[in-house]
Parts: sequence; C-alpha cells; structure tokens
Amino acid sequence: MITIGTRAPELALKQAYILRDKLISGANIDPDEIKIIPLQTTGDKIQNKSLHEIGGKGLFVKEVEEALLRGEIDIAIHSMKDMPSIIPEGLHIAAIIERDNPYDAFISNIANNLFELPLNATLGTCSPRRAAQILNVRPDIKIVPFRGNVGTRLDKLNSGVAEATLLAVAGLKRLDMLDNVKYSQMSLEEMLPAIGQGALCAQCREDDVKTRELLSKINDEMSYKTVECERVFLEGLNADCNKPVAGHAFIEGDQISFTGLVASMDGSKIIKAHSSGSVVNNIAIGNAVLDKIKSQMPDNFLD
Repeated sequence: MITIGTRAPELALKQAYILRDKLISGANIDPDEIKIIPLQTTGDKIQNKSLHEIGGKGLFVKEVEEALLRGEIDIAIHSMKDMPSIIPEGLHIAAIIERDNPYDAFISNIANNLFELPLNATLGTCSPRRAAQILNVRPDIKIVPFRGNVGTRLDKLNSGVAEATLLAVAGLKRLDMLDNVKYSQMSLEEMLPAIGQGALCAQCREDDVKTRELLSKINDEMSYKTVECERVFLEGLNADCNKPVAGHAFIEGDQISFTGLVASMDGSKIIKAHSSGSVVNNIAIGNAVLDKIKSQMPDNFLD
C-alpha cells in the first residue's frame, strides 16, 4: 500500500487525486494500492489571523511533512508555491508533476481588470507578493485580508467584503471553476507569480529509495527544471512566502528564461531582473537573477 498525505481542503484533495492518477498511469500502480490520507494543518485551522502572524505559509505543509518524517505516510503532495525555501532534513522533492497554468486571475464583480477599479477600491488578499505589485501601480487601492479556501474567498467577494481579489488560475482549473467564475488572466508584466505557482510536488523521505524511484517515473523534467531555477532564487534571498518575492521561469526549445522580483511591503519600490540561457544551466540562471537583484537591494530590504 502506498499512502499519500495531503492537506484536507477540497483543492488539496483534488491535487492528491492528480498525483494518484499519475501514479496509476505513469508508474502502473494498482488503484487499490493507493490510499489518500487528509491531514489538518495549522495554516488551514487558523483562519482569523494573517499567515505572517501565525508563522508563514510553511504552516500549510508542516504537519504533512512531520507525518512523512514519522513514517505515517509514504508521499506528501504539496502546492509548490506553499513550500518554504528550506526543506526539512531527511526529506526530498522527488517529482514535480507537469506544471499547470502559473498565472494569477483577477476577479471582480465591478471591473474587468485592476485599472478599471474605482479610486480607493478594496481588494482582498493576504499575499504580500500580490499586495505589493498591486500597490506599486495602484497605491490608492485598499488591501483587506482575505484568507480561506477558494470558495470562502469568492463568498467574501460576493458579500462585499472587497471589490476584487486575485486567485491562482491553476486552483480554479483544478476545482473545475474556470467556466463558473468571471475572471481575467493577469500577464507576467501585471502580476509576476509566486515561486513554483502552478506546480505540484511529490515529497518523500530521502532514504526511501523505493518511493524515490517510483516518483521518478512521473517526474516532468522540464517542470522540475523551471521550479528548480525559481527556488534557487528564493533560497538565495533566504525568503519565504511571507515576503513580497515573485519569480517565473519558462522553457522554449533548449532555452530557459527567468524573471525574479522583490518588493517593499507597501509596493513603493520594486526590484526586478531577468536572465536566460541554456536549460542545462537552469540553476546558474536562477543565481544570475539573484545576484542582479541583490546588488540593487538596500540593507534589510526584506526584513
């Protein structure tokens, strides 16, 4: 029996079933030999405080990783964008499932895009990355905290808590909501995504050779290389998802291109850099962008 540990919300369970289906089709595992185990995480249980107050997005993966380390599950499935820059000792990201849409969706009942919102409009998000990039171009916008699952955030929008919000297109797609939600996809110039956005990672114990070999059969190499490039940048900044950090890498032919961004919390200053080159040098490309941005960052910029 192969056990997959996941967060309990609907989107997380959908993602666990995506992994299950990949194991069935890509690794020839009997469906009856796979068990999905939902686990409660601190990030899901505490909804009335910001992630910054309770310890960051790592709290969406902490309990699942602890269950993996204790041997209670064989594989953990995570949204890559929820992963802290440092992976706990003894654990290994063994596979990245083929990456889905990495972009953000702008959702509003009164506007088709950010610039159609009226002066001093309210926008709901708890993401420093999203807030900083919005405030950089629309400093009049009032940011109000939006936490909870996709349905909860859409309910808050429809009840008037805010006049707009942003969600990951990949999440809407996995929940089969793309046809039910009026949204506009934001370009990379409008909103650079979170590190790893759109990607799912399968994690196992580092010394679990059998599971590592199994997961290697479903690893998407190009997705792995883009995420690897992005995470080198994140790790070099010693940052996490509580900081206004963004980055996106993509591959065309044998070339990889990566743009990274850091911002002040209020969006008044944004530092962005880009680099590209051979895909075999994906880590070097991530480090090149890191060096460019670090050379422009004031001391304690992300503190």
